[in-house]
Amino acid sequence: MSEYRLPHALAGEQQRLALMSALLDPSERAYLSRLGVGPGWRCLELGSGNGSIAKFLAEMVAPGGCVVASDIDTSYIDGLQAPGLEVRRIDILRDVIEESSYDLVVARALLHHLSAANVALERMVNALKPAGVLLSIEPDMLPCTVTEPVSIGTFWQGWLRWSAEAGIDYYLGRKIPRLLDSLGLEGIGGEGQTAHFNGGSNWAAYWIQTMCELGPALQRSGYVTEDMLQDFCAHYEDPHYWTSVLSFTATWGCRPRK
Repeated sequence: MSEYRLPHALAGEQQRLALMSALLDPSERAYLSRLGVGPGWRCLELGSGNGSIAKFLAEMVAPGGCVVASDIDTSYIDGLQAPGLEVRRIDILRDVIEESSYDLVVARALLHHLSAANVALERMVNALKPAGVLLSIEPDMLPCTVTEPVSIGTFWQGWLRWSAEAGIDYYLGRKIPRLLDSLGLEGIGGEGQTAHFNGGSNWAAYWIQTMCELGPALQRSGYVTEDMLQDFCAHYEDPHYWTSVLSFTATWGCRPRK
């Protein structure tokens, strides 16, 4: 996954991941509960980040279950400790993953960074036991294409042009159900959640942190200028500025029993 644009080594990345956990963990925990994850399950989380969901899963599957928390860079999760919890370095596109071995395979905000997201999904499906459950949570940035004022809409258009050239698919969320259907999963379902937020909120802080990390790459692309970044940050610090940027789309499905 050398194409990942937000490696752990970037300054501020740990804080950005902490914000992501605070914003997205509650809904993901609800999905995991709805899918029936419980004692004795064997689970694989890909792209564990700071490990917050892996720890939650370890509590859900105890006693008797196990959780493999994995990432391309395990520096943020090497110290995780819980009964049945194992930390493993896994590159979903290249490393060996046990086939037909897991009751649950889950990944959040990982696949849209991969140029071969369909290959990664196929490997995730192959890792499932018969009747095992896959949960994918990925962004769909359609809402940002209609944001106001014009200057912010122009900024997001520049962001999307940069991301497309960088091999990042910020519309992947809407494509996952079709991909899971093509891989033969059953009981496929999905839904999107779109946050509406104002400047100064946790969501605004998340996006400012993201732009601080990616600002140099955005400017080198020519699609975003320093003035555009300053205007973006000014709006996202204004408590009277309200907007929405993306939907996080959760999609699930089961591997057939036979």
